[in-house]
Amino acid sequence: MVTADGEQLGVLPVEEALAAAQERGLDLVEVAPMARPPVVKIMDYGKFKFEEQKAARAAKKKQHVIHLKEVKFRPGVADHDFEFKTRHAREFLVEGNKVKVTMMFRGRQMAHPELGRAVLDRVATLLADVGKVEQEAKQDGRNMIMVLAPK
Repeated sequence: MVTADGEQLGVLPVEEALAAAQERGLDLVEVAPMARPPVVKIMDYGKFKFEEQKAARAAKKKQHVIHLKEVKFRPGVADHDFEFKTRHAREFLVEGNKVKVTMMFRGRQMAHPELGRAVLDRVATLLADVGKVEQEAKQDGRNMIMVLAPK
């Protein structure tokens, strides 16, 4: 048996341990039930549970959830649009989010997927300092998709 201060009282019968806990106005909590003999501790169980929940909330607050952001391009994208969208993708990667780069094809553009792949490769090389290619560019119907992850 262990007290709230960490003082060890030794091996006691259950009745004596309960009496000692009630005398102090605290609870008797089984800490290590598999040990022989089982280890019990005198503590305020409500306060213990509250502190545990408080620690869990603090840990949850500190964790960062990775979101998947998307940036869409077309094969004949203008230089300014390309730079603008690439700058946004860079910001997403710096924030720690993954970026899904989508190349959308229309009509006759489907006949030349190499033009779209060239744009996606250009994006990957420009963002190589902040992100790495997690999924290579692959054709998916009328779209070509590539996923970048932060370094």
